[in-house]
Amino acid sequence: VQGTTSDAGKSTLVAALCRVFARQGVRVVPFKPQNMALNSAVTADGGEIGRAQALQAVAAGLEPVVDMNPVLLKPTTDIGAQVIIHGKARYQMNAVEYHQYK
Repeated sequence: VQGTTSDAGKSTLVAALCRVFARQGVRVVPFKPQNMALNSAVTADGGEIGRAQALQAVAAGLEPVVDMNPVLLKPTTDIGAQVIIHGKARYQMNAVEYHQYK
């Protein structure tokens, strides 16, 4: 699923697809390798993932886990973000630093 803007409804559509497929007996697991979001959800083991990925997991009948969203960027300034890797806050970086880090 792709779209050209933020807030276009991609994550909501994926949650709906997870629910539909799960109800049909298809095993689905949501995954977003990198996400930039202000809001996060806490997994059972205390890790942070994007709230949309947590919603998608629940829609698929799964417990949300950090492997579903291994890199979460939480904006802190216009050019910087807290970098959360596998559920744990690791760094505070600006955009140039993060690009070089990747």
